[in-house]
Amino acid sequence: MSAPRFTTLTSRAVVLPNTDVDTDQIIPARFLKITDKLGLGEKLFHDWRYLDDGTPNPAFVLNRPESRGAQILVAGHNFGCGSSREHAPWALVGWGLRAVVSTMFADIFRGNSLKNGLVPVTVGPAVHAELLAALKADPSLPVTVDLAAEQPALSWPGGAPVAFPVDPFSRTCLLQGVDELGYLQSFLPKVRAYEEALA
Repeated sequence: MSAPRFTTLTSRAVVLPNTDVDTDQIIPARFLKITDKLGLGEKLFHDWRYLDDGTPNPAFVLNRPESRGAQILVAGHNFGCGSSREHAPWALVGWGLRAVVSTMFADIFRGNSLKNGLVPVTVGPAVHAELLAALKADPSLPVTVDLAAEQPALSWPGGAPVAFPVDPFSRTCLLQGVDELGYLQSFLPKVRAYEEALA
């Protein structure tokens, strides 16, 4: 089966520096009664994005005009904590994000993200602070997440590339644009050829 392919991405970034953002803040539980990912991006950070009357909150970063089209989120420490809902990366990808930069991710959120075409980029506190400072000075600064490089790296103008960890299997699936089942299915021609040779 196919999944969003990811090689190298250069994009403007959205900054959400809040710490301990849990999955219920990313996608509130009342929106989980679905069987389709379609439309989940509209519910991303719903309780922060919308006022009580349902209108967009102009103070929230995703509602600002300069955030439109951004594909990278620079988040605070411990992003994606809380319950293990796969809807969280679905909503992030549904809004248009392809990578999240943080100093720490919850393990289950990290795993769910990698399976759904969202790259969790873990960096140290000093690098994170440097990136935030660079984006504060120039909010339109292009940020690059290079998964295709021999050592996956995060970079931006004026800063040296910073390596980040990603397990080899997840990286292979992302580069090929397949999920776990799609990866296994890619070996079917070899399996058939082997079986035919034995017949």
